Amino acid sequence: MPSQKGPARIGSRMADASPQTENSRLIASLYDAFGRGDIPFVLDQFAPDIEWIETESPDVPTHGTSRTPQEVLDNVFMKLPESFGSFEVQPDRWIESADDVVVTGRIVARTTGGHDLNAPFAHVFTVLDGKVARNDLFNDTALWASALA
Repeated sequence: MPSQKGPARIGSRMADASPQTENSRLIASLYDAFGRGDIPFVLDQFAPDIEWIETESPDVPTHGTSRTPQEVLDNVFMKLPESFGSFEVQPDRWIESADDVVVTGRIVARTTGGHDLNAPFAHVFTVLDGKVARNDLFNDTALWASALA
């Protein structure tokens, strides 16, 4: 397959999901903003002491835990274009309970090396006082590692 030319396309696509709670609508707005490339909006919705937990696998470029919005920017959002020419988060299911919002879906991406990634995810958000206080991300790291190899 030919590699993608031009600037990286990093974003998300909302499925026909219909979040029912204020917290879920906040999370939906983050996916929408991420899809538009409006990272400043996304970061503004984070608590100053956010806990953003990615995989511990060193085979995934966004591994580790970030504890501030700036760390999420540096360790996650800025690392994606280094490895991916395109990257879409496609949420399709919302599970809502009090302060917690679980979103499942797929990551559909193409690496800068021309490999495709189509992998399931689950993102477990906690919203406190209208800000994202925690996001625990679950990905199929074997599929990520294979696409990035």
